Amino acid sequence: MNNPVLSCEGISKSYEEAGQPIHILKSVALSVSPGERVAIIGSSGSGKSTLLNILGGLDTPDEGSVSVLGQSLYTVSERQRSRLRNQSLGFVYQFHHLLHEFTALENVAMPLLIAGQSSRLAAERASALLERVGLSHRVRHKPSQLSGGERQRVAIARALVTEPACVLMDEPTGNLDRHTAADVQSYLDELNRTLDTAFVIVTHDMQLAERMGRAMELVDGVLTDRGT
Repeated sequence: MNNPVLSCEGISKSYEEAGQPIHILKSVALSVSPGERVAIIGSSGSGKSTLLNILGGLDTPDEGSVSVLGQSLYTVSERQRSRLRNQSLGFVYQFHHLLHEFTALENVAMPLLIAGQSSRLAAERASALLERVGLSHRVRHKPSQLSGGERQRVAIARALVTEPACVLMDEPTGNLDRHTAADVQSYLDELNRTLDTAFVIVTHDMQLAERMGRAMELVDGVLTDRGT
């Protein structure tokens, strides 16, 4: 059996509101295998994005542990955590968060440059990924010159350029029309098949969730397999 690329145990998180604790996550556990596709669904405010941020090392749990490729994410230094995020995790958000002053190619190459890759090799890898998502003709365009679907495909290419073990996605099709969302879903399917990258996707899009290998639901802070 493959070792998980991403796992968590006993994740709890609460906030204080009007002097009262609000328990967002309650002892959440999740294990993601290499190449697995997991959808996490739930109502607005259920804590899906909070869980995703904790899995990605962007927020700290009150209790529990997260491991990426067997390495604990919250018992290492911030510098080590940043390196682990950069090398082993990718991130895609509903709003692409591209750098507007840079071209599509430069945006995708950025994680490799941050990791110390040469500009030539970073550009080659970025160009190859943009071709994979159907944007070889748009590499020199800046985000303002791209459609919403094109910007999201650039964001997906950027998340995959370091060949991470797992990509975390927060509503990746939530800001797209149905036709464009279907196109993005198809690219995600193809990249998952060919790169064997695991995906954990937070979504309200039931059509997208149903295309994943496993659907989980977050209700009242508890994560369970959908339907159980």
